[in-house]
Amino acid sequence: MTIQECYQALGGDWEEVLGRLYSEALVCKFAGKFLSDPSFQLLEDSVNEGSWEDAFRAAHTLKGVSQNLSFTRLYQSSHEITEALRTKDYDLAKLLLPKVQEDYAKTVGAIREFQGE
Repeated sequence: MTIQECYQALGGDWEEVLGRLYSEALVCKFAGKFLSDPSFQLLEDSVNEGSWEDAFRAAHTLKGVSQNLSFTRLYQSSHEITEALRTKDYDLAKLLLPKVQEDYAKTVGAIREFQGE
């Protein structure tokens, strides 16, 4: 799998990220670093525990990282949950979490496949 195919699989925008980072090597580097970013796990744990301020911070970070790496699908779902948390609509945030989980799993799965894991 190429990095371009990885982006297609994860619902990302290859041209956009390449325009932002300027080199395929940097895209590969930062996509790989995404796997160790703790934001998703913190979001999941915080929503499950009702720690709403932590959940908001984690969702906002996940949204920003996803936007910077042009992980379009994950950006969209993390944006939606961020806005629900921003407006303190915690019931909606709980309903949105499964979509974020699904998009995160697809993103991580594509990156791992690209890395040959």
